[in-house]
Amino acid sequence: MSPWKDESPPDRAWKRHPGTSPSREQDRAAGGRSRRFVSLGDGRSARASVTLRVYPNTRRIRAVLRWSQDGKSPEKYLGEVDHDTRAANLAEAWRRARASGLFVDETLPPESWASSAQVRVIMRGNRSKNTTPEMKLRSLLHRRGLRYRVDAPPTPGTRRRADVVFPRERVAVFVDGCFWHGCPEHYRPSSKNTAFWETKLATNRSRDAQTNETLAAAGWTVIRVWEHEDVSGAADRIEAAVRSV
Repeated sequence: MSPWKDESPPDRAWKRHPGTSPSREQDRAAGGRSRRFVSLGDGRSARASVTLRVYPNTRRIRAVLRWSQDGKSPEKYLGEVDHDTRAANLAEAWRRARASGLFVDETLPPESWASSAQVRVIMRGNRSKNTTPEMKLRSLLHRRGLRYRVDAPPTPGTRRRADVVFPRERVAVFVDGCFWHGCPEHYRPSSKNTAFWETKLATNRSRDAQTNETLAAAGWTVIRVWEHEDVSGAADRIEAAVRSV
């Protein structure tokens, strides 16, 4: 028997709150992103998500597991859930999903540098270019009438590439990922392979500092933007630098 009897469930029990990251919400409910992989057979897997739905004729919350496979979106019905909050209902749905036998915990291949499957997921999500923060920033700069080059070396003959380059104004913009560049707000030291990750991070920071110095010596203005920064504020900084030339 549903606790809401003849009423529809309240929004807080099944609707996602605006501003909440769907991916993070699912990761939290499932117990980690590496625990969201459905086995497709032949060693393949796909990341799944739980959807909560309310049908007018039943006035019940139904949980459904979904994933992508060969261009289709298979579903598995997990049953009705009746907790007072969406977080609790998602967690309950994921417990049932794990009991279904569909899931496989992602394991580390022998060549992986990651200290855990969860870290490997994060590493794979940090692309070297055309990341979501970069795309949003570039789109906003373009709407402001600024024109630039993308993923280009600011100076000839160098292997260092900037994410956004204004050649005439000599402004180079780097959008730094929190994981690889050691964001002071979001980076957390690994509890495994500590020496390796400390060395890796120190190398990246040293390379960033050397790049800054080299470009500054050549007359360039270097702007670094953390991936978590407000895109509008970052665009303001860049636009001010470009238009001041």
